[in-house]
Amino acid sequence: MIGLLVTALAAVAGCSSPASTHPKPAIHDRPNFVFVITDDLSWNLVSHMPHLMALQKAGTTMSRYYVVDSLCCPSRSAIFTGQYPHDDGVFTNAGNDGGYFAFNKHGDEQKSFALALHKAGYRTALMGKYLNQYQPAYPKPPGWDEWDAAGNAYGEFGYNLNENGRLQHYGKAPQDYLTDVLTAKASSFIDSSAASGRPFMLEVATFAPHAPYTPAPRYAHADQQLAAPKTPAYDRLPTNPPPWLKGHPHLSALDKRNITTTFRKRVEDDLSVDDMIGQIEDELRAKGLDRNTYFVFSSDNGFHLGEYTLSSGKQTAFETDIRVPLIVSGPGVPAGRDVSQLTSSIDLAPTFETLAGVPVPASVDGHSLAGLWHGQDPVGWPLAVLIEHHGPNFSPDDPDRQTYKAGDPPTYEAVRTPTALYVRYAGGAQEYYDTATDPYELHNLAGNGVPEVLRQALSALEHCHGGASCWAAAQHG
Repeated sequence: MIGLLVTALAAVAGCSSPASTHPKPAIHDRPNFVFVITDDLSWNLVSHMPHLMALQKAGTTMSRYYVVDSLCCPSRSAIFTGQYPHDDGVFTNAGNDGGYFAFNKHGDEQKSFALALHKAGYRTALMGKYLNQYQPAYPKPPGWDEWDAAGNAYGEFGYNLNENGRLQHYGKAPQDYLTDVLTAKASSFIDSSAASGRPFMLEVATFAPHAPYTPAPRYAHADQQLAAPKTPAYDRLPTNPPPWLKGHPHLSALDKRNITTTFRKRVEDDLSVDDMIGQIEDELRAKGLDRNTYFVFSSDNGFHLGEYTLSSGKQTAFETDIRVPLIVSGPGVPAGRDVSQLTSSIDLAPTFETLAGVPVPASVDGHSLAGLWHGQDPVGWPLAVLIEHHGPNFSPDDPDRQTYKAGDPPTYEAVRTPTALYVRYAGGAQEYYDTATDPYELHNLAGNGVPEVLRQALSALEHCHGGASCWAAAQHG
């Protein structure tokens, strides 16, 4: 199996454009995928998750993996489609430019990697969170064989699941805890897939550790002695902050106590996700599927917690919010390896498709990570990633609506390169950080001029469409 994958990936490893082709493996040789995607999980939680750290030791970490918008629905839409928000049409969680209805309006259901893999003979399953605005009474989208999706289930109890078209209510008993329910369903799907002999794609999308940070009953108050991590950016404004951040008050004593409480709850909430990772891995081993299964772990966005005088939230272009974990193990994936190339959430769909032997549509903006996952060093790898965000958010029903304390930036376009972050806001304000010398993004240098290469990279990326165009645009960094 490993030899077949190496052969199939030979073109990917040395490519300098997104037009690579490779042999299509027979269906019984195709790898399986388990994709666990969490909600609001930031890098500072990983060290509190022993099963995840073991996965990291056994596999490869994409240490410079970025989301194309640090917000739930646009981030998940980009993952499904492999497209930037300016191509999939999803910039927010609701309204004309976001949410479940915008996703459907722009034909994104037909672009999903799940549909492509389903058509190629894969058994596919989604369990947990789908897209903001989705309700369990809505129909199952195309391309999913097993569908166990929730609506607003952030509280982990008292929710409904659409279980393949049948509405099932879960109450408030310990066994109804959503993350545990999803773990059991994932194990069952792996069992039935093993019996079928068909390859599978399983996406388990948790609501944890999103607010209100409800832990499994067994983990309630498990981490009440933890201190919240504090980087050099904690309770500190950058020099020359953009207008939306300028004059923001420092954290009060109450703010700091709330931040500590929030961090502890987030850790407790993640412990059941960590259990999920361990139990799914056990199930794969029990069925003899572990050596032919890619186990992929990530988050839809990061999370700031006291940095830049902001309380708890996301949606900014700071590293706290846009850089998230991407950890993978599987056939041919080196153990304990750290990959430093820039990658982003639009790269996952073409990666799954490439490894499954499915052609990647030319309309996909991202590029397969298959070569990087297998220890290779592709030539001419992109030097820039685009981040797109629409704001501020005034919707009272949005679970991601943020207060002034948390920060609610206006619309911006940003580009991240290996050594810089450049942000341009609607209205003309700018931020430029030299991250090689200022990794915590504390000194906004935009007032002294922005390097032309960053302006060119941002302009090229925000106007790119499709793999060839976005690959070329990303070389400007």
